[in-house]
Amino acid sequence: MVTGIGEAARPGDTGWGRVVEGLRAYRLIAGMWLRSTMAYRASFALTAFGNFAMTALDFVAILLMFSRIDALGGYALPEIAFLYGLSGVSFGLADLAIGSMDRLGRRVRDGTLDTLLVRPAPVLAQVAADRFAPRRLGRVLQGALVLGWALTAVDVAWTPGKLVLMPLMLVSGAGIFCAVFVAAAAFQFVAQDASEVANAFTYGGTTLLQYPPTVFARELVRGVTFVVPLAFVNWLPASHVLGRPYPLDLPAWTAFTPPLVALACGAAAGLAWRAGLRSYRSTGS
Repeated sequence: MVTGIGEAARPGDTGWGRVVEGLRAYRLIAGMWLRSTMAYRASFALTAFGNFAMTALDFVAILLMFSRIDALGGYALPEIAFLYGLSGVSFGLADLAIGSMDRLGRRVRDGTLDTLLVRPAPVLAQVAADRFAPRRLGRVLQGALVLGWALTAVDVAWTPGKLVLMPLMLVSGAGIFCAVFVAAAAFQFVAQDASEVANAFTYGGTTLLQYPPTVFARELVRGVTFVVPLAFVNWLPASHVLGRPYPLDLPAWTAFTPPLVALACGAAAGLAWRAGLRSYRSTGS
């Protein structure tokens, strides 16, 4: 019977060495899937466009809503578009990089995870790069276009601090979503059939962040700030950029903490992954 020892430390291993090894394995596996996809360029273009169009429907719904109202929770359309674009790009980058993590539950159930454990590569890198899908670039592009329009339409007094915060928001937001993907995958070692639970925090999380915190109950805002810190993807830093009150009356310096939150989430997700992998027992078949 195979047990979850696929990432046990080997003599001479260091944390940094395992990271480098994992990145190399991810690059090779993702490159293989990318070459496979590019062999059928027309199919790639159509699926990427389909991904773009499906995600664009979310913003179309917002536009239809604003055809009847002037503001939502005190936010005008350009401000909503700003939140939408930040959430869409951050989540799109994470989904592109490791969106295949939600397939882990299926591998645990049918026993195919065993084949990854015996390969000389970190299991996390193998699962993350499995079936790498460049069609997901459609989601990133769609979010970037909305964000680009929002930046031209929103009324912001730009300062050096706000300009620096923009790329930090996107990178940190992607990191936070990546950590959620990994933590949700680790939970599937226990639940085995929890992909919908995971989607509630990933796909559901990005939909939640498309709208301002003022339209949600205070308890929900607390949950996505202190329990699953999705608020640091856009709500808190965007409040600083837009000059809006901070959710839960948090201090102004919290707008600049997304990189630290992303690192903390990544560390916690890594611990959850290792614990889940060590607890894994194969199907025996």
